[in-house]
Amino acid sequence: MKHTVSRSGRFAGGPAEDVAQYTESVSFDWRLWRQDIEGSMAHAKMLQKSGLLKRSELRAILAGLEAIGKEIEAGKFRWRQELEDVHMNIEAELTRRTPAGARLHTGRSRNDQVALDMRLWLREELHELLEELRVLQRALVALGERERAVVMPGYTHLQRAQPVYLAHHLLAYVEMLARDEQRFRECLVRVNVCPLGSSALAGSTLPLDRQWAAKLLGFVDARGQPQLTQNSMDAVSDRDFAVEFCSHAALLAVHLSRLAEDLVLWSSSEFNFIRIGDAYATGSSLMPQKKNPDVAELMRGKSGRVIGNLVALLTLLKGLPMTYNRDLQEDKQRLFDSVDTVRATVRLAAALMKNTTVHRGVCRAAASDPAMQATDLADYLVRKGLPFRDAHHAVGSLVALAERLGKKLNQLTLAELQSVEKKLGTDALKVFDLDQALARRHLTGAPGTRQVKAQLARWKKRLG
Repeated sequence: MKHTVSRSGRFAGGPAEDVAQYTESVSFDWRLWRQDIEGSMAHAKMLQKSGLLKRSELRAILAGLEAIGKEIEAGKFRWRQELEDVHMNIEAELTRRTPAGARLHTGRSRNDQVALDMRLWLREELHELLEELRVLQRALVALGERERAVVMPGYTHLQRAQPVYLAHHLLAYVEMLARDEQRFRECLVRVNVCPLGSSALAGSTLPLDRQWAAKLLGFVDARGQPQLTQNSMDAVSDRDFAVEFCSHAALLAVHLSRLAEDLVLWSSSEFNFIRIGDAYATGSSLMPQKKNPDVAELMRGKSGRVIGNLVALLTLLKGLPMTYNRDLQEDKQRLFDSVDTVRATVRLAAALMKNTTVHRGVCRAAASDPAMQATDLADYLVRKGLPFRDAHHAVGSLVALAERLGKKLNQLTLAELQSVEKKLGTDALKVFDLDQALARRHLTGAPGTRQVKAQLARWKKRLG
């Protein structure tokens, strides 16, 4: 009779083969092996401290788990599908090697075990992602610093609107990423709570030391106080931390997609603002002249799967009764994929920024269209005492006049200017000086020359 460790004495035999294949999760949850071993070691130490394990048994368990970990790392461990998941594969192998392994599951269920493993895994991934976000921010700041004098059009509705510094545009993404970082740090606080000791759903009658185990696993606050789940039913069924991460990851993916869209546009022949390094572009199988921004396009495209993972997780959870239900097995692939996708995209985005060349002259030529200073001309009239709505109307009339005459706005004569608004003097055309127009923007957060310099310095200091 075939018998698996995950089937209790309640059953006369193992599951049917098709059921085993359908219900197994080891094909994807194997990647929790480090966290599973770390959690098991801490649990074993806690059992020994609580008098539930002998010292000799603890030594045998720790040695066995360490040996298994080395085999997994070396790719020599055989994962058995009939044992369902990462937990039972490791425990079964441990028990095969030492009788003490049968005592490891004392006071523990796979319900709190998997909740622990996922929190440990996500905590590590969050720390890595936070550093990768900073690397991307540094790359954006470095490009902005290197091209600090480059002026380009700012856009609304994808129409040229007003001139800005390229650095100011790049710093907009640095600000977005800073908000992403803040959200992930707040998420980390809620991830860093220990569910171990909640058992299946109702805790244990055994003298488990949850506080001690939590400290051992690093589930502590800034003061070193253990952070424990406070309701055993919630502890084993809670996946809020996964949903929260996937929510923040979806927003990060949207920000990266917007950056990618700018890069795709800027690298096109129609814009020609930048050149993406050959290592980060591809050619066409048919057209030999093509250079496609595939990396940026995939950055844009992969946002869809991250958003989809969030929706899948929310849908998975919405109808579940308390407490643990097997549906929750489906959470891992969605979480794993979101983590893998956003981390890879952040790393590629940083590399892309480091391999981007700016066509300075093209950017400045595009920003030199005097029509983009039409608002500055309206501001000139406001300083002359005209209400803004009247100034806006007058400048709109001047734009229409210039179009009828086939002239640029700054080529209108004084007589032509005053035919629309008498308050326009000989100094009115000075507003079309591009460098002066940017220098006049002193407000905090504006794309003014001094402001951009100060913001670059602020971010360089903040990012180290």
